[in-house]
Parts: sequence; structure tokens; C-alpha cells
Amino acid sequence: MYIQTYSADKAGEVAELFYQSVHAIDPSLYTAEQKEAWAPTPVDYAAWSERLKVKQPLLAFIENRVAGFIELDDDGHIDCTYTHPEFQVRGVASALYERLLEDARARNIKRLYVEASLIAKPFFEHRGFSVITKNEVQRNGVLLVNFSMERYLSSNNQNQPTVNIFLGWSCR
Repeated sequence: MYIQTYSADKAGEVAELFYQSVHAIDPSLYTAEQKEAWAPTPVDYAAWSERLKVKQPLLAFIENRVAGFIELDDDGHIDCTYTHPEFQVRGVASALYERLLEDARARNIKRLYVEASLIAKPFFEHRGFSVITKNEVQRNGVLLVNFSMERYLSSNNQNQPTVNIFLGWSCR
């Protein structure tokens, strides 16, 4: 596996990865209707291309294929973290997160925050994020649940009181 910054020729592959990973989520966590609201059919490749030009995610590659991606905004917001279903449980998200953490520290970002899905919540908890609030978000008329979570980056990695709470849903 190797990690590199985004290049525009990978936009379609990233968009497809997002769609495939959402629709592969266990139906006990999100229904087919919820997954369709989250990642509608057909994939809007043009919108994804525009989004990715701005977000510039980190991409993980296995076998010359995009295996996963993660996005870090300048204010510490992790907007998307997705792994292709064929590459899950192979350390893709962990490797991407470790690289993101290096980048955040190099950019002197003090606080990371995310709106984590039910499936992503344990991943972020394991990495020191705390749940701030449970959110119920309407997407295309369908109710979805996610969690606002944060982690402060400091020498002792202790969480500090929250001043701002960011609600929403990642990867619009």
C-alpha cells in the first residue's frame, strides 16, 4: 500500500469507491433506503470531480487501485474517510489516518473533528476521539444518524472542553 495526494485522474475512481463503500454497509446499521439517500444512484461524477478539486484528499493505493481516501480541511475537519469494500480490514483507513495525523501536526492543527457514521464511530473512538453529540440528519427526506466527535492534538492528547459543535453529514 502507498499513500499519495489526490490527482484529478482519480476522481471517478474515488466517487465509485464512496458509492460502493456506502452501499456495502451492513443493513443492520443502515437500511437500503438510508444508503441510497447517503450515496444516491446514479453516482454524480461531475459533482464529485468538483468536490475533490477543493478537498484534495489523501488516497491509499493497493494493486494500483484506489483502496481508500480521507479528507482534512484546514480547520481540522475530517470530512470523509472511506475504504473500498474489497480492501477493508487491511489497514487502509488506519494508514490514511496516520498520514492525516502527521499532516495535521505539521500544519499546527490543534483539534480534529468529524461527523462519524455508525460504522466509523468505533474507528474514531479507538483513535482517541470523544463523542460530543448524536445527530439525526435528514438527507433526501430520509433520517440518518451520525456522531459529532473530536480529538485535541497536544503533547498529552487530553481532550479539552468543546467551544464549537459542528453538526452535519460528511460527504454531501
